[in-house]
Amino acid sequence: MTAESVVDEPRERTGFTLPPHFGWIYAALMVTMLLSALDQTIVSTALPTIVGELEGLSHMAWVTTAYILAATIGMPIYGKLGDLIGRRKLFLTALAIFVLGSALTGFAQDMPQLIVFRALQGLGGGGLMIVSQAIIADLVPVRQRAKFMGPMGAVFGLAAVAGPLLGGWITDHTTWRWAFWINLPLGVAAFAVSYYAIKLPHRKATVRFDYLGAALMAVAVTALILVCTWGGSEYDWTSPTILWLIALTAAASVLFAVVEHRSKEPLIPLRVLRNPVFSIATLIGMIAIGLGMFAVISYMPTYLQMVYGYSATESGLLLIPMVAGMMLTAIASGHLVGRIGRYKGFVIAGMAVIPAGVWLLSTLTVSTPVALVCLYLAALGAGMGLVMQNLVLAVQNAFPRNEVGTVTSSNNFFREIGATVGVAIVGAVFAGRLTDALEGAAGAGALGGAGPESITPAIVRSLPEAARDQVIDAYADSLLPVFAALVPVIAIGLVLAVFLPHRRLQDEEPVPARR
Repeated sequence: MTAESVVDEPRERTGFTLPPHFGWIYAALMVTMLLSALDQTIVSTALPTIVGELEGLSHMAWVTTAYILAATIGMPIYGKLGDLIGRRKLFLTALAIFVLGSALTGFAQDMPQLIVFRALQGLGGGGLMIVSQAIIADLVPVRQRAKFMGPMGAVFGLAAVAGPLLGGWITDHTTWRWAFWINLPLGVAAFAVSYYAIKLPHRKATVRFDYLGAALMAVAVTALILVCTWGGSEYDWTSPTILWLIALTAAASVLFAVVEHRSKEPLIPLRVLRNPVFSIATLIGMIAIGLGMFAVISYMPTYLQMVYGYSATESGLLLIPMVAGMMLTAIASGHLVGRIGRYKGFVIAGMAVIPAGVWLLSTLTVSTPVALVCLYLAALGAGMGLVMQNLVLAVQNAFPRNEVGTVTSSNNFFREIGATVGVAIVGAVFAGRLTDALEGAAGAGALGGAGPESITPAIVRSLPEAARDQVIDAYADSLLPVFAALVPVIAIGLVLAVFLPHRRLQDEEPVPARR
């Protein structure tokens, strides 16, 4: 099928028309991306109920870690396989795995079952995140692709806010199991639409898959995520366990680089790192998204609960201005990029706004009106919307079509690693400062007998006014300077954006559909 044979949409000025049923295809891709992103955060508010019912408090962190770990490991594998064998069957397989994992997770009877099924769910979810973006690259030329990639990027911000809210509401009104079963009807509907509407060619791989590279990558990622998860909580940062995991991460990473250098079809080709568009765009994503969005989303709700006295649900709702700002600029910039064929100016503008938004948040005081907090969050979201998917678009535009899955997955893979490490570092610094401040308050008797580890928003609200003010000041003094310290680090992304090479978006034809 050629561009001239499709008649479903009006022609663009380049002569390209969208394939038949593209609206249904795009809706299915958006739904699956939203579901896979939601399941990283939907369990956060349901965890107390889950671990209480399944008697697994000591394994609580693994409910989230198992999903993120499996999704991160799966990203480059799905990207490479998509380039080798085609993406249609791969996408349907990932969706089937995700739906199966969701169903089994909802039926889990103990914590080991729950953790294993969450890993299965994550293995499918990682594929949905990557293959969805690559399918858009197959169906839409780069020049027109920007307008569709913008909303897909905003999905991650929406999921970060909607996940905890939805998980809490489901747990309060039904059972925590529906936090996973909710994926079933939506996933099955997306599978049916994708099966009948997505028409892409199937390829037969002529080289052997890089199994050794995949195994070494899995070892390195697992060890790194365990360091970030366990360090400073389960184990001291200088404990033998953490030191051995750091050594294992380094050794596996070096061996992975050696194997990739020698492989005929490497999982993550080392040559892509020498491409200035890929390397600079990936570094910007790690800095802006890892240290910008995820750090704020991770700790601002707690700040709003402790300092302003909002409930968990209310603190989540107060992040909606950030999501609104992200969606507004992502959609608007996508249309403008498609019209003018240039993306660099939007990335520079976004990287100027993001550190400004983080700096504004660092200037908050305990008496700052919450409306002003929402305004600052909206500014941060606006910057994110200008950056996220324009970076993916830049990377896809810099490589031939037969590598689009590999480079898209590699970009997302490094961004996920950066977010994991960045949030861990911010969390460690914040927790250390807060523990010292609360220990001082406890020593002065301000906590009413509660220890620093057991302080909750409810306890803070129950304290006498003087003691409550002391704890609130401790939270503000512990978190906000960390935000201020992040500003010069994030500003490095602005410098990188200036040096991001610009390559005009191409008007090439999409991949021919399977007859």
